[in-house]
Amino acid sequence: MKCGFVSIVGRPNVGKSTLLNSLLGIKLAITSNVSGTTRNIIQGIYNDEDAQIIFLDTPGIHKPTHKLGNLLNKKAYDKTEGVDVILFLVDIAKGFGKGDKFILDKIKDKHIPIFLLLNKIDLIKDKQKLLKDINELKELADFKEIIPLSAFKKDNLDILISCLKDNLEEMDKIYSEEELTNVSTRFIMAEFVREKILELTKDEIPHTVSCYVENYEEDKNCVHVQVLIVVDRDNVKKIIIGKNGSLLKEIGSKARMDMEKFLGKKVFLETYVKTLKNWRDEEKYFLELGLKEDE
Repeated sequence: MKCGFVSIVGRPNVGKSTLLNSLLGIKLAITSNVSGTTRNIIQGIYNDEDAQIIFLDTPGIHKPTHKLGNLLNKKAYDKTEGVDVILFLVDIAKGFGKGDKFILDKIKDKHIPIFLLLNKIDLIKDKQKLLKDINELKELADFKEIIPLSAFKKDNLDILISCLKDNLEEMDKIYSEEELTNVSTRFIMAEFVREKILELTKDEIPHTVSCYVENYEEDKNCVHVQVLIVVDRDNVKKIIIGKNGSLLKEIGSKARMDMEKFLGKKVFLETYVKTLKNWRDEEKYFLELGLKEDE
């Protein structure tokens, strides 16, 4: 049995969470086009007949502008230590930029096998240019593998899994096959709400929102969930609520559908919004909102 820990790193919005979800075949990590969507280290456990691979989805590494940004970068860097393989994900449709070079310089000397994953190849029409990019990028570091793929369309994910197995040790499984992730169901429910906020408000709501499950009660046929939405300004609160509560209702409706699909049960969801000014710079709120530093 091949088994080990694999960290997924890269800039914001390169497709790390989409890759994790596609590898697991279930929506575990939320996705959006907003920088800073992933805030916690989400561990997804892949199992097949001859391997168990524990994937670590990390926050996008970026130039921080507040304490929360510093914390997210630290989380990502910490998870490049003590793993068996690092998956360095690049949005090849946008090209290899300064942010990618910055991350590569941080990880290339760690003496851990690095796979360079060139994501979003489905968006590239000129395949000759892709081959040219690969030839240029392979000179930047001693990559163990360079794999073009599409996390969204699941192209070449079988090749990725096969290459990972070749680089992992023989050992017993670390987790039972029933275990899927390290994060709680409450955390996943809160993230479903945050994803819909980011999706429906677009650029109006960047890092200024977080979600927290205040109450979670489950019976045989139904799950009751109360989610607190935290923002840092009253005008953002008004945007999320919308005219006569219309947008908040749509957020709840879309999040509830994801919850029911994940839980396999009917969900009764309540959402409400609270303003905590400057929470992104107040460390005392990180624990309350599930954003504390790893122990």
